[in-house]
Amino acid sequence: MNGTETMLTRTGETYDAESAAPSAEYNARVRDLTPAQRRAVMFAQQQVLRAKAAKRAKEERQANLNKMWMAEDGVETGRQRLNAQDSPSATHTVSLREALGHVLRELRTNDHKTLREVSEKAGVSLGYLSEVERGQKEASSELLSSIAEALGMGVPQTLRMVADYLESTQE
Repeated sequence: MNGTETMLTRTGETYDAESAAPSAEYNARVRDLTPAQRRAVMFAQQQVLRAKAAKRAKEERQANLNKMWMAEDGVETGRQRLNAQDSPSATHTVSLREALGHVLRELRTNDHKTLREVSEKAGVSLGYLSEVERGQKEASSELLSSIAEALGMGVPQTLRMVADYLESTQE
């Protein structure tokens, strides 16, 4: 090992400063550092490499999850029409409040979003959004607009889906 090479062993891993050095200018700057400073630089470089690898792994996991969700959904998006098999029993008349809650929950779950994500984006409390989805609370027009927007929908589209759902429950 000559004077320009630095070997660092940390938790069983060995790093060679020469293989990490991108240019001659870098080597000149490294020579001016103390051994402790060199070790700190090498450690920081390895941390950056680890962070990049972790980010790539996270992106791969997310891509795999998206593929799995698409396969479960039959490669359809969360904007599909709600069908009659999702409807409650025929003996129960569905109120507009319950139908709206059902449609909002279906949109949210089909897009694989959590209550927390939608509530934060819509600017409504998590508990209140949950009550709206369960058909326990009425949603004002402003609230409906912000929830629909948080779900990537417009109010007219959402109301059409509610009307379709109500129609399917009465058949």
